[in-house]
Amino acid sequence: MGKQNRRRRTGRKAVPGPRLDAATLSNDPARIAEAIATAAAASAQGDRIGVRKFIDQLADSGRPAPEVAEGAGMASSRLIANAFEFGWLPSDIHQAALRRVDKFAVAYLTDVMANHRAPFAPESVDETWQEQLDGLAATCWWDTEHEHLTQWADRALLTGHEALASVVVALALLIQLPKLGLIRPLPGTARRQPSHHVVDEKALGRVRGLLAKAESTTFGEEAESLSAKAQELMTKYAIDRVLLDAGTATADLPSARRIWLDTPYAEAKALLIDMVAHANRCRAIFVSDWGFVTVVGDDTDLDAVELLTTSLLVQATRTMIDTAAATEESRSRAYRKAFLTAYATRIGERLAATAAATIAESDPAQLLPILASHEQRVDRAFDAYFPTVRTRGITIRSADGWDAGTQAADRAHFGNH
Repeated sequence: MGKQNRRRRTGRKAVPGPRLDAATLSNDPARIAEAIATAAAASAQGDRIGVRKFIDQLADSGRPAPEVAEGAGMASSRLIANAFEFGWLPSDIHQAALRRVDKFAVAYLTDVMANHRAPFAPESVDETWQEQLDGLAATCWWDTEHEHLTQWADRALLTGHEALASVVVALALLIQLPKLGLIRPLPGTARRQPSHHVVDEKALGRVRGLLAKAESTTFGEEAESLSAKAQELMTKYAIDRVLLDAGTATADLPSARRIWLDTPYAEAKALLIDMVAHANRCRAIFVSDWGFVTVVGDDTDLDAVELLTTSLLVQATRTMIDTAAATEESRSRAYRKAFLTAYATRIGERLAATAAATIAESDPAQLLPILASHEQRVDRAFDAYFPTVRTRGITIRSADGWDAGTQAADRAHFGNH
């Protein structure tokens, strides 16, 4: 699996905070916006003292002043636009915020994203974009005739000082976001066009049913067998789609989705996603500093990867806990990391074998050239999104954990395949 890992800088000096007297800003919202952005940059660099002094100067214990609220809105609009141009989607920013800032900053960023979306016509907003905003319940709930920050502070029961502090924390996060590949069109640039990607809800319903049973059963072998059956159904569904697209003038272009991971053992979980992606004709890359995997492939295959990885991550964790021996080592971080890594490796091999067997049951002479062309399209899209990628392995420090993980995967019965 490819891995983007931006090296963390160490030993750098903190950027001096904004040394501003509130009186020097002359109640000018534009100057206040620049000052707030500067404070956010200083906060991102760790200058807590300078930022605190600046907030003390600009805000008080009452409601945010109108010019401060307007300046905060201007700074927020500019920085959220920069983040989106850097390739971050609404759900990506939300997931990053959940991991790095408090609930007030998370809520503030949700409103900022809703405000960014508001001026664009519905037909010019990408469907994925809108779905993610809807999933976050991101709407302009406030009276847009008045400044957002004042109304937000009242709703959150924050003083002007507390509200401005949350704004600076939220904007500091946006400043720290690295540049990613632009995997969906920005609001205002999307062009709704007919797509060949039509979801067969009946087929996906059967897959979801199998995976739900796999997650609920207490028998590991049954869970693995159900997951394998789900993989077989998804492969058959994908084959039907590939053959159908081959008869059309143009097939859907490869797309990309991001899957966020929770700690601990994010590397092992990312490996499991990579294995599932490979079995479903996709490619994946892990951005370790931020904890997400980007998967590139056709929409139909990406549906399969999302469904199966969500279920397998639940199953893998439960299997690790249920099969671990009652020893001190089995409760160690090294053991569990080795277990999950071995489990991911072996399950990936078996899922790939299930997919290959399903393909072999079709008409290989007709299908294999089409799949080869499909693979080339995915590779080209992957290289376009990630022109510079480096590969790094996972260090394993527990042989017992590796053996236990492999054995747990090998005990699974995958039916006839």
